[in-house]
Amino acid sequence: MTNPTPGGDLRSKLMKEMQPPSECAYSKVTIVGVGQHGLHYTGNAKILGSSNFDVTAGSRLCIISAGARQKEGEDRRSLLDRNAAIFKGIIPQLLKYSPDTLLCVVSNPVDVMTYLAWKLSGLPPHRVFGSGCALDTSRLKFYMAERLLTDVSSCHGYVIGEHGDSSVVVWSGMNVAGVRLTDLKPELGTDKDPEKWLDLHKLVIESANEIIKLKGYTSWAIGLCVSELCAAVMSNRKHIYSLSTMVKGCQGIEDEIFLSLPCVLSQNGINAVVNLTLTDGEKEKLKKSAKELSELYRSANL
Repeated sequence: MTNPTPGGDLRSKLMKEMQPPSECAYSKVTIVGVGQHGLHYTGNAKILGSSNFDVTAGSRLCIISAGARQKEGEDRRSLLDRNAAIFKGIIPQLLKYSPDTLLCVVSNPVDVMTYLAWKLSGLPPHRVFGSGCALDTSRLKFYMAERLLTDVSSCHGYVIGEHGDSSVVVWSGMNVAGVRLTDLKPELGTDKDPEKWLDLHKLVIESANEIIKLKGYTSWAIGLCVSELCAAVMSNRKHIYSLSTMVKGCQGIEDEIFLSLPCVLSQNGINAVVNLTLTDGEKEKLKKSAKELSELYRSANL
């Protein structure tokens, strides 16, 4: 018996390849916008803190969380002008010392900031990605598990599009143990649903502002999320996350923009974007999300 060819026709139908996976190992990570006082709890790791970018030299992954703090009630998009100026001072310096690095953007508004990081860096799109809707997806699964009285890891689904008000829940793909919830409840995620599952999406959207209102900032959940993304890169996991990536040519989107779709993430960046099977309604919402981001890109001083 011969071994099957890796990938094959099914993979090409399932995903749009961005870059072939790499098998080489790397280990240095740079995080712009974080402290180092928790070294005692990190195990055997070497942590250097500095205001000089030369300490970042040779980084395999640069995580950018630096930026102006989002205020209570402030839309992520209103952060754009302030954070754009900050990025123009960061990105060229990171690439100066680590020309082979990947860039992971966390700063809000993350889709536009990821686009700006890509433009400033001159890197190919697969080497620049944003945390995007990875945390939104985690929040959705949490609320889903609460309703179904089961473990979060047994609940499956994605939030895609903009990390913000125009994000899209893929209700048609939500499942537990392979059982699609829309097969059991076709009105799921619509105004006709008496159980109001649509409220879960509202909770996802409003979560960040509610946390900011209560304690002034978000930290723990996004920190855990980015730690997971970092581990996926450094361990070459090829796991799938809803990340902000270049989507031109995906799902009928022709604009050169970054928004979230399920991506295969490994140590050389985004290997592929999954070709989600969406309903007509979900496609329209995704295109609307893309249009709003595209208009923001054109209006912003980038």
